[in-house]
Amino acid sequence: MNDVNSELKQLLQDIREKTGAEVRLSPQGGEETPFSLRYCGREISAWIAGTGASAEREARLVNYLISGAEQRHPAADRKDELKNILLGEGGDWNAFRFLTKHNCADGVCFALDVVPDRRMPEAAGHIEGCLDGRDMSVVMDGMRIAVVHFSEEGQSAYEFGQFLSQSLYEETGIRASVGIGCEVRSFSEISLSYHQAATAVRMSGIFHAQGEVHSYREYLLVRLLEDVPRAKLTDYMEQFRIEGAAEILEDADMAATAEEFLESSLNISETSRNLYMHRNTLMYRLDKIERLTGLNIRKFSDAVTFRVITILYKLSQS
Repeated sequence: MNDVNSELKQLLQDIREKTGAEVRLSPQGGEETPFSLRYCGREISAWIAGTGASAEREARLVNYLISGAEQRHPAADRKDELKNILLGEGGDWNAFRFLTKHNCADGVCFALDVVPDRRMPEAAGHIEGCLDGRDMSVVMDGMRIAVVHFSEEGQSAYEFGQFLSQSLYEETGIRASVGIGCEVRSFSEISLSYHQAATAVRMSGIFHAQGEVHSYREYLLVRLLEDVPRAKLTDYMEQFRIEGAAEILEDADMAATAEEFLESSLNISETSRNLYMHRNTLMYRLDKIERLTGLNIRKFSDAVTFRVITILYKLSQS
């Protein structure tokens, strides 16, 4: 009996911290409303601060949350609940009830979308073994694994994504594309972060991005342009002389050269070194880009325009 009361008091404390509903198991006097709590098959007398319709609504909410928290479902059910939350089903209340039901702490967090190239069950088991504390993972379908990571001091989201990717490859030989969503203030917003993480993986495939870990922030410009109506997109393509750029973008070597030059912050020496390419060859290719597109991508403003052209072209081909 004492264990039940102790657990119930802890649940009520969690509910108070998250909703502001103040419930006591003994009357304190003053403005409060008595009601019955149903917990572990028992009717328990309780009192909630306040009176009137507002207090009655809060009492019903507390009973709803308590009824969910008392059911100790197996891990498989918890996984299904987490999957539904990541897919955006049930909204904020579903996420809040999940935290209360499973006695999870809330906080700043972000989602990752992990797409292994093979051996999904082994990859999922390894990733789950890499997590500790509040972090969670769930297999979303036959291709991808979702991870929820609560932010820590001293480690960036990108560093955590790299840790998962490197650990998976070094320990199992499995390579994976990893997408990272933006940080959100609360677990109740985690579906947004997961959608961003999945988008980052999708965009990395469209743009043949280098590396295996990709942040949604890398593709902010892409997302902005992706939302442009198709007719307007066609207008932009004509204005930016996409026809002239097509020869560059359809040539794998030229496209790779331009991409590496942009990724190397327009640094000719660094680009030559990274591509193992003679400086004169690089200069010839940059001149060819300028001749065909009218853009000298050695200049920052023209480099930005060329990046926009690249995005418009690839979106039109996807």
